Formats: sequence, structure tokens, C-alpha cells
Amino acid sequence: MQYLPPPQPGEPEPKAAHRKPSGIIGTAGAAVLAFLLKFKLFLLFGLKLLAPGWTFLLSLWIYVAFFGWRLAVVVMLVLLAHELGHYAAFRAYGLPVRLPAFVPLLGAFTAGAPPENLEHDANIALAGPVTGMGLAAVCMAIGMATADRFWFACADLSAFLNLFNLLPLPPFDGGRIIGAVWPPLWIAGLLAFVGFAAYFHIPILFVAIVGLLGLPSMLAAWRGHVDPRAATMTLAARLRVSAWYLATLLGLLFVLARSHGAASAGTGAPAW
Repeated sequence: MQYLPPPQPGEPEPKAAHRKPSGIIGTAGAAVLAFLLKFKLFLLFGLKLLAPGWTFLLSLWIYVAFFGWRLAVVVMLVLLAHELGHYAAFRAYGLPVRLPAFVPLLGAFTAGAPPENLEHDANIALAGPVTGMGLAAVCMAIGMATADRFWFACADLSAFLNLFNLLPLPPFDGGRIIGAVWPPLWIAGLLAFVGFAAYFHIPILFVAIVGLLGLPSMLAAWRGHVDPRAATMTLAARLRVSAWYLATLLGLLFVLARSHGAASAGTGAPAW
């Protein structure tokens, strides 16, 4: 270290050197810029999640207002698991897909590029109910291990919503699956939906919305329009799709029966 000699009598004391403020500001700005460039991937990923996230929060807020926070959270998680099943299937086939979007009081949807193979399209539609069935089975297992009615109620709700979504009628997933097998079965799906709505007292507005959404596909089938991808659907492919559809249907019915019975057998405070 170097020392300066003491000032002689009559000489002015040396002045301390000062750093320019602009140098400090420039250094700080460069550091901030480097940080943003280094973590730009995290920022972009966060923005990508935030864009569809507002529909999730809006739906959650509305469900809380109508049903209370416990039921609202369970419904949203059931819907999210279902849609993530579709999302994963799109990605598995290498198709571009957007994150799930939620429609308050109507459900949710996942928009992606349609596959060239109709069997793949049916599998993507089936992935949502299969994921929902898995969630229902896990909730039922937890309920059996803990004897907590809440978990049976979660399994009951997940199985019911996914079973409802398997109705063989557009715009439900079941409509897309059955459309890959034999579209005229949509007539049976329409009758099942009407009976379902009457039995469970589903609001007429919801029935009308479902009818409007499914009407274009049914009118096209009535007029003889055939999906060009149907030409590649072999008998073996139709049998595979049918087998997976029936297996998922029976699995959901089994979980629904077991969980509903266990949830209804308890006494005291309701599960929610």
C-alpha cells in the first residue's frame, strides 16, 4: 500500500477523488440488463402461465361465491386435472397446444392443433376422463385409508363430472370419441343427455348452451358430411377406441358407486 507524504506547512491538503454518478448508474443499469437477459426464460414462462391464469382465478372466485371455498377448490382442481390430461396428450403426439382456459359455471377447454389421425383425436379426448378417473381413484384410496368422508366426496365429484363428460354427444369428450367410432350414435347420446338433465334437474340454460355447441356437428353428420380422417380408421382402430371408452366408463362408474356410497354412509356434518 502506498502512503502520501504529510502536507508541508502552507501547502493545500490533497482532495479526495470522487466517482462520477453516471458511472454508478451505468454499472447498475448493466447489472439489471444482465439479470433480465439471464433469466428471460423464467420471465417468459411466467407470462405464459399468467395469460390463461386469470380465467382460473375468475372461475374460482365465482364458484366460491356460489358453493363455498372448499367445494370451489375441489371443482377447480378436478377441472384442472381433466384439462391437463388433454394437454399432456396433445404434447405426447407432438401437437401445438395452449394451456387450459376456464369458463365460469360451464367448465374448461384446452385448444390444440387437430391430429391427422382420427384415432389420435379420440385418444386426446379420452385423456381427460382417464386423468379424472385416476384422480377419483386416488381420492377414494385416501378416503379408505383415513375414513374421512371429505375424500370420498372428492372422488364422488371427480367421477361424476368425468362420467358426465363421457356422454356420447358433441361438444363433450364422449362425443368426439364416439364420433371416431360411428357418429350416428350421437342420437343415443342426445337421448341420454336429455334424460340426464331431467333426472338431475340441470338448468335449462346449460342444456341450451350444450345444444347450441353440439348442433353444428350433428347437423353436419345429418347432412352426410364425413370427417376425411375417418377413411384411415380401420376396424381394429374403432375397436381399440371403443374398448378404451367402455373401460373408462366402467371404471368411473365403479369409483362413483363406491365413493358415493361411502360419502353418503357418514353422519354428522356434511363432507363439504
